[in-house]
Amino acid sequence: MNTLPQPDQEVRATTDRPWRVVVWNDPVNLMTYVTYVFETHFGYPHDRAHALMLKVHTEGRAVVNEGGREQMERDVVAMHAYGLWATLEHVEG
Repeated sequence: MNTLPQPDQEVRATTDRPWRVVVWNDPVNLMTYVTYVFETHFGYPHDRAHALMLKVHTEGRAVVNEGGREQMERDVVAMHAYGLWATLEHVEG
C-alpha cells in the first residue's frame, strides 16, 4: 500500500517538460568563433553549428540545446565561460 502523496498531474507535467539553452546575438563575438563554440562544446558538425550561428546572427537568438534542467544549466554556464550570451528557458507545452 502506497501511503506517500502523489504529485498532481499539473506539477508532474511541469517538471517533465524539458529546458532549452538559448544563445543570443551580441556585438562582440565573431561568427567563426560562435560556430567553433557550438562545434567544440556541443559536438555539432560544422554545418549544424554554422546554421545555428547564422540563426543567432540573423534572428537574434537560437535554441542550441534542449534537455534536462541540470545539463542545460551546465551548458548555459559553459556558454558564459566562452563569452557568449546565453539563457535557460522552460519549454512551453
